Formats: sequence, C-alpha cells, structure tokens
Amino acid sequence: MAQTASTMLPLGTKAPDFKLMDTVTDENKTIEECKGLNGTVIVFICNHCPFVKHVNSELVRMAKDYKSKGINLIAISSNDVEHYPQDAPDKMKETAKNEGYIFPYLYDASQQVAKAYKAACTPDFFVFDDELKLIYRGQLDDSRPGNGIPVNGKDIRNALNALLNKQPISKEQKPSIGCNIKWRPDNS
Repeated sequence: MAQTASTMLPLGTKAPDFKLMDTVTDENKTIEECKGLNGTVIVFICNHCPFVKHVNSELVRMAKDYKSKGINLIAISSNDVEHYPQDAPDKMKETAKNEGYIFPYLYDASQQVAKAYKAACTPDFFVFDDELKLIYRGQLDDSRPGNGIPVNGKDIRNALNALLNKQPISKEQKPSIGCNIKWRPDNS
C-alpha cells in the first residue's frame, strides 16, 4: 500500500465552494446545501482504498453521532474513474448503500474541488466551524490497516467536541495517511 500524507491546509482557511453530483440522490449539491448548522466535516474518500475501507464504519458512526448536534459529514471522491473504474459514480452509489452512508457522497469529476482543498490522500479530513472556517485537518485517529489500533475517530471527535463546547481546538494535528488521490494524467 502506497502511503500519502495530508498537505495540511492552513487553519482558518474558508471552505472552498463547490457544486457536485451526489451519487446517492443523482442531484447536484453545494456546500451551502450540505453544511451543518454548527460545523461540517468534509472527507475525501474513494471506494477501493484500503485506508478508507478500514474507517468506513467509523465514518457512519460519527455521522450518526453528530448529525443531531448540527454537524454534517460530506464525502467527496475525486479519483480518475477512467483508470480506476471501481470509483465511478454508479459504484459510489453502491458503496454508499452497502456501507449505510447517511451523508452525501459527491463526485468531483473535474478534480478541481480536490485541488481547491489541497486534498492529497484518501481519507483526507477537513473540519469547518459554523462559518466554514477550517479548524481541524488531518487524521481520523491513529488506526491504520494492520497496525492493531482500534478505529475510534478520536482526533476528529475531539475537534468536534471542542467546537460544540466552544473550547480551543488543539493546534497539534497529525496528517492523515492513505492512498494518494488518483489524478487524471492531465491534472497531475
């Protein structure tokens, strides 16, 4: 497994806007339509990455745990589907259904959204406050496929709890590690 780290977008960055197709509903969605009242987690994922498969159940748990608290999760796949057909929109819809996603699973066909967020890997996490300012970016937790550490989402959950409780969010944030985003040859 190739391992790529997050680029760690600067804290305070305003969430880049987007309008992408939700592969679950087949409707275009904007960040304004998908964001949470109190905060938003944007995660770049894909179907085939072993790092994403490793955390899928926690993504669903976390989305369920925080939705009633005004925090929404948005998943985006930006992979080149010509070379990675298992990440195509119809397969994304299948994955969302099979995994029980309760959040939008958006397809970034142009890869421009991934570039705007400086996303580098799958999964790559970005947590924004109620004004869509970046307060956390990096790993879900210390678990990786094969390292024996349980997946519990503690790093993201700590940031979300601090946000909800109006407490400072630790500036010590570890990059996420995963498969690199599969850039189209004309986009790399």
